Amino acid sequence: MKYIVTGAAGFIGSSMVDRLLANGHEVIGIDNFSTGQREFLKGALKNSRFKLIEGDLLNEAGIKQWFSGGEFVIHFAANADVRFGTEHPRKDLEQNTIVTYNVLEAMRANGIKKIAFSSTGSVYGEAAVIPTPENASFPIQTSLYGASKLAGEGMITAYSEGFGFQSWIFRFVSILGERYTHGHVFDFYKKLLDNPNELAVLGNGQQRKSYLYIQDCMDAIFFSFENFKDKVNVVNLGTNEYCQVNDSIALITGHLGLKPTLKYSGGERGWIGDNPFIFLDTAKLNNAGFKPKLTIKEAIIKTLEYLIKNKWVLENRQ
Repeated sequence: MKYIVTGAAGFIGSSMVDRLLANGHEVIGIDNFSTGQREFLKGALKNSRFKLIEGDLLNEAGIKQWFSGGEFVIHFAANADVRFGTEHPRKDLEQNTIVTYNVLEAMRANGIKKIAFSSTGSVYGEAAVIPTPENASFPIQTSLYGASKLAGEGMITAYSEGFGFQSWIFRFVSILGERYTHGHVFDFYKKLLDNPNELAVLGNGQQRKSYLYIQDCMDAIFFSFENFKDKVNVVNLGTNEYCQVNDSIALITGHLGLKPTLKYSGGERGWIGDNPFIFLDTAKLNNAGFKPKLTIKEAIIKTLEYLIKNKWVLENRQ
């Protein structure tokens, strides 16, 4: 099959590209390299079944040409900057919502009927039900990122109904692992390199979050393609556990052999729109037979070890 992967040079996108190529598929990867890393596509670029298009998905005319010949779109391109969303609200609208519309129109123009979409557990806002199942009612949105992703979900489901698309909408927890370039392990490690004796922590450190290892994420996505075949398939991707930010700090500092003084900014939220408790119900996946291989603790340590061995990632992130 010929897949189109948007955000192909990103953490999750490049991991998907490698997995698809390993499975024998053809892949067209699209990225504007605003945050993606060419190094992540180093192996893919040596493969004759991979084609890289450097382009912006806001280019409506271009994207319709780039999608020519594709059979299945995996749409991972997005602005994932939740924390600073209020400083540039149009960015989420353009890169998460309008870009998703452009992707759907390019699919329609090229007769492509299958799409997988990286949504987020943030669409549940501050959920009334914990762990939160896929059929939970949506509360008031607390982040521009979550709102823009929810808008993307809405368009995808409407196109599935109106134009006969088949869609898989994946609501992720935070993903960890090799090529990780964004999130708390990254930020804490970078701060500790600068000052191993003190660590600034947003909020009170008691925020509870769930995480999933990147290869478990890939496994779950392909498992879902095989086992969920409705017109619209909404799937939570996560693990049956969570940890406090303080727990993660203890793992990181312990692995590094450090005992820094922790300086908390205070409050139960790290920033405007931060959800102090994200824990997704993954019974849909689990009951179908899927289980992740790594625990949160193992995923955090693997991520840290990757960053230790690849400090260029810390320097190259824009």
